[in-house]
Amino acid sequence: MTDADQLATATGPRLADVGWRLGEGADDLAEALTSFLDGLARPPRLLGLGEPTHLAEELPLLRNRVFEQLVEHAGYRSIALESDCLAALTVDDYVAGGPGELDEVVAAGFSHGWGAAPSNRELVAWMRSWNAAHDPDDRLRFAGFDGPLEIASAPSPRAALLGAHGFLAAHVDPALLPAHAATIERLAGADDRWARSEAMMDAARSMGGDPEVAELRLIADDLLGLFVSQLPELVAATSARAVDRALLHARTAAGLLRYHATMAVDSPRRMSRLSGLRDAMMADNLAALVEAESDRGPTLVYAHNTHLKREISTMQLDWGPFTEKMLWWGAGAITATRLGEDYAFVAMTVGCGPERGLGAPEPRTVEGELAALGEGPVLVDARRFAAALRASSRRPVAREDTTTDRGYFGFDPEHLGSVQGIVHVERIGPMIPSPY
Repeated sequence: MTDADQLATATGPRLADVGWRLGEGADDLAEALTSFLDGLARPPRLLGLGEPTHLAEELPLLRNRVFEQLVEHAGYRSIALESDCLAALTVDDYVAGGPGELDEVVAAGFSHGWGAAPSNRELVAWMRSWNAAHDPDDRLRFAGFDGPLEIASAPSPRAALLGAHGFLAAHVDPALLPAHAATIERLAGADDRWARSEAMMDAARSMGGDPEVAELRLIADDLLGLFVSQLPELVAATSARAVDRALLHARTAAGLLRYHATMAVDSPRRMSRLSGLRDAMMADNLAALVEAESDRGPTLVYAHNTHLKREISTMQLDWGPFTEKMLWWGAGAITATRLGEDYAFVAMTVGCGPERGLGAPEPRTVEGELAALGEGPVLVDARRFAAALRASSRRPVAREDTTTDRGYFGFDPEHLGSVQGIVHVERIGPMIPSPY
């Protein structure tokens, strides 16, 4: 063994061998991202960037810098966030130069209360400014890929159904429509009866098993079929983009109705089933976005690591009457199965968050090994990082320290072989205020 080998064994991975420091300058970040992408088997059509917890501004602010450089240097022209897919249309219109005030747009265009995050406000403002300086054919697109769902409730499908129905009614023979708009309104009834939070806890309080829901599910399915059967006429009369938007409403309506029907079933796997349906909606929205954007450039998708990883997701739920070991396939796992190497995933990790009760990582964890690479955010090639750990006879262990942040998940060292990269941030601050 050479002196260099002995040093590597003693000290573990070195940043020069496994990755790049993400410095303050745009040039440093651009060089790191370009080098990382060049090392992949092929340029991905969809690049996932995950965060290990929500409401930590250090992470989406870094996301903004990453997206800016991907736009400037790698041809990316769209970004998708873990936010309501229908509400996000308001943001997409605004960044394209549409009317509205920034504060109002971010308040209406983000779900989960995330319009309150300064990082999201900054992203929307930057995209609008970039689009104003470029040709319309080269504009940046903003998308949400989550359903219009919150953890404690699910909304009425009425608006989504009427959006899809209204588009079809304007462009096809009325005799082809499966129902009148008035029928949808009558069957859906008042919106507030769908969004009752007690229905999440008690299957008997859900209206998902009502006969009206079964009728609406058939209508939603027929509307989706009508889109496909009339696709040439619809695109010729409007545009592929307009049809995509209308189809988004139809998919969302069908997904919401499926979700409500599952809420009405009393099952020991209740939350696993609901989480799986939510991520299936996410995956379908990503598939449609990637297909629509394929001629313009790759897409960056940003969400919790749990939604973007390739492995099955798991979480212990202790909430009210529910005690369940949840297991479900996330949108990233579904998307990776569909896209193969056209999907690449970079997970984010954090070192500590004292205000969240998260201390410094133990040295033998993945986070500890990444922290040893030096100060500042770093991006590592996961394969090279794993190889360096093996060469130094270091086998990382799972992080087991506790935290008051229930949304935080440490990086599982068993997943090193299934991510393309890791971005490590040394420290995060307290959760930003959120109305959610």
